Amino acid sequence: MNIMTLLAGGVGAIAILTAGTMLLPRHVHVERQALLKNTEPQTIIELAASNQGYQTFNPYKRADPDLKITQFGPRSGIGSGFHFDGKDGKGRQTVAEVTSTSVRYEIDLGSKGQPTQMIQTKNTEQGVIVTWTMDADLGFNPIARIFGLFMDGMIGKSLDEGLANLNTATS
Repeated sequence: MNIMTLLAGGVGAIAILTAGTMLLPRHVHVERQALLKNTEPQTIIELAASNQGYQTFNPYKRADPDLKITQFGPRSGIGSGFHFDGKDGKGRQTVAEVTSTSVRYEIDLGSKGQPTQMIQTKNTEQGVIVTWTMDADLGFNPIARIFGLFMDGMIGKSLDEGLANLNTATS
């Protein structure tokens, strides 16, 4: 077997593997829920839509005590947000939409993507069901699509911690 045959075989294998990643999901959705018993939906929405309020349950602060947060925009509502810089990366989170039952965030992670997150509330007889979701479009990046397979486990832990922190912050 000559070197050209080996080279052609290697290039062909790489092409097949790369093309195979395009069969992986392009869109990722991670979702977690918690029942908060000692609060009202309005209290949750007020915290979630506020620069300072969000920091009371920010799931990344405990994992990274050196996390740098720089707030910007209005104190609360659309346009409020913060820049972050820590061991898990840096970027910007901005409140993009606020309703009486939800807050949607746009997140800019630079070359790592622009996911969105949403915190939604639903009042029930047992308490407030809070649903926290993250959605990302991984585009055509084969590496991102492979990482997408592990996103639920990675991001899900952060959302669970954020919901636990939110329960503490509103109790």
